Amino acid sequence: MIPVTASPVRLEASVDARLSRWMWLVKWLLAIPHYIVLFFLWIAFCVVTVVAFFAILFTARYPRPLFDFGVGVLRWNWRVGYYAHTALGTDRYPPFTLADVPDYPARFDVAYPERLSRGLVLVKWWLLAIPQYIVVGFFVSGGWGWGSDDEGGGWGGGLISFLSLVAVVVLLFTARYPRHLFDFLLGLVRWCARVVAYAALMTDQYPPFRLDLGGREPQGQAPWTKEPGRGAP
Repeated sequence: MIPVTASPVRLEASVDARLSRWMWLVKWLLAIPHYIVLFFLWIAFCVVTVVAFFAILFTARYPRPLFDFGVGVLRWNWRVGYYAHTALGTDRYPPFTLADVPDYPARFDVAYPERLSRGLVLVKWWLLAIPQYIVVGFFVSGGWGWGSDDEGGGWGGGLISFLSLVAVVVLLFTARYPRHLFDFLLGLVRWCARVVAYAALMTDQYPPFRLDLGGREPQGQAPWTKEPGRGAP
């Protein structure tokens, strides 16, 4: 068996033991306060990425406070997406925090790189990532929301959005979330998250062209850390 190379990006989720059959119909509405906050967080995220670009170019380091903030925004985005429009595998309302919440069913982290390539920072986010953008564009129809219309919620027409809708329709009529569909969805979202982290200059490790299925990361990944952005959970 070919060993799986551990990714610095770690995204995991679990399905609630008991999911409401109908609550998914209104989750997008309940999540509106989060969409408002995320709108401003994504603006700040873009500014932080530009600042990090020049910091990496001149120092080969991503400033740690900026890195932790960026990971926190992506973490918040994943929790809201998982609740409201991507997979919809939990009825638990997302917390308003950038920090990791260990008992929340959707988690995200990126291992902090001690040094990053000054040369790669010039090309990886646009030239090297083009093949990944093509694949991810098919998954999410061109959005950064990992299966959503970014902060706006709803279904954006991509593969992830379509499969999420299929999953909750099955839930509506059977009271069961289709497990195999969940595993496939998480594989797609995990792929997108790795590309986002790479394009946001958080890692020099090129995202693999593979689907790591299931709610858990492949074996061999580093354990979660207690502080935001400090290692993969």
